[in-house]
Amino acid sequence: MPGENLSRDEARERAALLAVDGYEVSLDVRSALGEGPGDGEPRTFRSVTTIRFRCAEPGASSFADLIAPSVTSVSLNGRDLDPSEVFDGSRITLEDLAAENELVVDAQCAYSRTGEGLHRFVDPEDGEVYLYTQYEPADSRRVFANFEQPDLKAPFRFEVRAPEQWTVWSNGAGERADDVWRFAETKPISTYITCVVAGPYHYVTDSYTRELPDGGRLEIPLGAMCRKGLAPHFDADDVFLITKQGLDFFHDHFDYPYPFGKYDQAFVPEYNLGAMENPGLVTFREEYIFRGKVTRASYEGRANTILHEMAHMWFGDLVTMEWWDDLWLKESFADFMGAFANVGATRFKDAWITFANRRKAWAYRADQLPSTHPITADIRDLEDAKLNFDGITYAKGASVLKQLVAYVGQDAFLEGARRYFKRHAYGNTRLGDLLAVLEETSGRDMGAWARSWLQTAGVNALTPQVLLDADGRVDELAVVQEAAESHPELRPHRVAVGLYRRGADGALERYARAETDVDGPRTVVAELAGAQAPDLVLVNDDDLTYCKTRFDETSLATLREALGELTDPLARALCWSALWNMTRDGLLPAREFIGLVLRFGGRESDIGVLQMLHAWADSALTHYAAPEWREQGARLLTEGASEQLHAAGPGSEQQLAWARFFARVTDEQGLELLSGLLDGKATVEGLVVDQELRWAFLEPLAAHGVVGESELADELARDDTASGKRHQVRCLAARPSEAVKAQAWAQVVESDALSNALVEATIGGFAQGSQRELIAPYTEKYFAAIARVWRERSIQIGMDVVRGLFPALQQSPATLDATDAWLAAHEDAAPALRRLVLESRDDLARALRAQACDATASTD
Repeated sequence: MPGENLSRDEARERAALLAVDGYEVSLDVRSALGEGPGDGEPRTFRSVTTIRFRCAEPGASSFADLIAPSVTSVSLNGRDLDPSEVFDGSRITLEDLAAENELVVDAQCAYSRTGEGLHRFVDPEDGEVYLYTQYEPADSRRVFANFEQPDLKAPFRFEVRAPEQWTVWSNGAGERADDVWRFAETKPISTYITCVVAGPYHYVTDSYTRELPDGGRLEIPLGAMCRKGLAPHFDADDVFLITKQGLDFFHDHFDYPYPFGKYDQAFVPEYNLGAMENPGLVTFREEYIFRGKVTRASYEGRANTILHEMAHMWFGDLVTMEWWDDLWLKESFADFMGAFANVGATRFKDAWITFANRRKAWAYRADQLPSTHPITADIRDLEDAKLNFDGITYAKGASVLKQLVAYVGQDAFLEGARRYFKRHAYGNTRLGDLLAVLEETSGRDMGAWARSWLQTAGVNALTPQVLLDADGRVDELAVVQEAAESHPELRPHRVAVGLYRRGADGALERYARAETDVDGPRTVVAELAGAQAPDLVLVNDDDLTYCKTRFDETSLATLREALGELTDPLARALCWSALWNMTRDGLLPAREFIGLVLRFGGRESDIGVLQMLHAWADSALTHYAAPEWREQGARLLTEGASEQLHAAGPGSEQQLAWARFFARVTDEQGLELLSGLLDGKATVEGLVVDQELRWAFLEPLAAHGVVGESELADELARDDTASGKRHQVRCLAARPSEAVKAQAWAQVVESDALSNALVEATIGGFAQGSQRELIAPYTEKYFAAIARVWRERSIQIGMDVVRGLFPALQQSPATLDATDAWLAAHEDAAPALRRLVLESRDDLARALRAQACDATASTD
């Protein structure tokens, strides 16, 4: 990635100097079809860009951004410049600028196979070629010359020449004339949210209509598309339903009409992200189109993503952060709004439970890594920005906004948003701009709140202290707040404290609740004095704040005996989350957490929570259980999952979840059942083993050597699709063979022949929990390779390799020592690379601490 970085200081200097009036971009992608150039040369397309811009200091110099194999010509204000002199592979030097300028760049840009830039995908099912762009944070320069920073907004006009049988989409409405697709000029937007999608996509249309307060009528054409091979599975009606519900919700609350004309949504192959908020043309990973049966949680997750991206039309697209320091200004809001709108507008009324259980788990992990950072981060350059699309920026930020709503009130919060949009439409903002409108609408001083919640890192722990009087009633109930030594900030928390008791029927229910402001190391909740003695105290009831919940001994004993009797699903999810945090922190033995999942998981009514428990139990066994207990733990999980699989309602989503969990955790004793379910010799009443479930069963069979290359080839013939190919590649890499591991390693680390999706699949299959000794030799190879990989490959592939191939299963002090030795020897490595290695080291050190805790537990 040499020469491709852009620093914050460079961006600020350029923004002070330049203002952009408009872009005209002409792409010719007819080269996407036919034979490629061969000889290792990249397949390219022609990109011609005209940029009109002003310079505040005539005579000054600056630069434009472009990453391309070659540049044919460069013209600045009618003067032809020599590309060999002004283009260095990533920048075009611009000297002696005038007050008003016109730059024309004619280049040959490369199609991408890594999901960065203009990605080209060949469908193995029918040979069709599909294109789409993905830019955030800074890959539009791989497609056209530009000023690649979010605060140099401008209107864009795109035109695209494409194969005759194709359809092309961009941000604005388009039509084809004289074999050229021409698109309406956009509003002023940032470069990273421009978009082009092209190919023989299956396309479905609908429309949204709304009466506006001024009597006008808003009409938004809707479209949704996917590959032709996925069309039989595409439930566009549900996508449009959620879309319309979201548009109603945001118009009701934002009081600013959707500003970008049409609203297309493209589900595209080999996508690195969940989705991207390109105005008028949102892109999603095509895995959101479900080829087999999935649980309600999958549909809820898709709805959340649709609404998250829609919220970005206002938070991010209409009003955009000035630089990536304030990425949270769009991502935290969109993450919050995804759950807020899901609850308020759709059938998924329990979305806050999912948020508490799943999204916040992501935040808690990220906030305890050595790389944790304030929500308003210090982003020095683009590599920093790429890594900050993390659990802090998204989930912690959204959690803090939920806390902010409790602090200032929902009405004041939403009125602040409305003023923010109107005041800064089509502009760029910083933290202070948002705080200013919130101070206006709430009457509160937002400075202290921002300093505590947005400008410091780390997560607090809240623990109840209960003193009883002689009559067995609460004499005093206090909340103790603690912080890690590395981030000692104690914060103001608006919390609800709930008291729970078991009734005569055994149900564990809340009988008292008090909201209070926790501030400082110890806060007494006076309102609860005199209450009956509780069996359980939940210090963050209703999930109002962002914290790690701890328990007193009485509460913990109650959960050990009666967690399944807790009737409120949100309270139950919060308790599960707290127990998982205790397991990760080495305060609760992993085997005890696994035992709780096996005892009470079958009674969990929320399918999303159940699936999260499955993931946590799997992780507990793989990473946090003492090595000498793993075999016993695997047997317990296999037996428990099998029991629940057979006990679940026939055809229920619980049955499907337990079937998938059984496949993930099974030891050798469970392989016979998996084989039988595949070949029809065994059945579980109501369980339909569709194609996606077949692949889920095949991976553990491949990892244990029960099936091999020929059986996997037969399965690919049965499912000769892009999805089938990804599954096959993952299963092939999972096989327990030295030769297999060597081949997988070489394909990912020593070659760039695989696409991003197949790199991900290969890495996913490479490291299996049952193959620790087999892959142990790759620890040394990993540390020998990662600096070169980071230097030579794209940042996305670099991140995948560095994270995915870290020797996380070699859980010993020796691996920590090897990691420390690499860090000591590479102090001058790219900060982003060091961050990834440090994060993996921290995960490993945490695993060793948790294993030590588990080793002290009883083996009874």
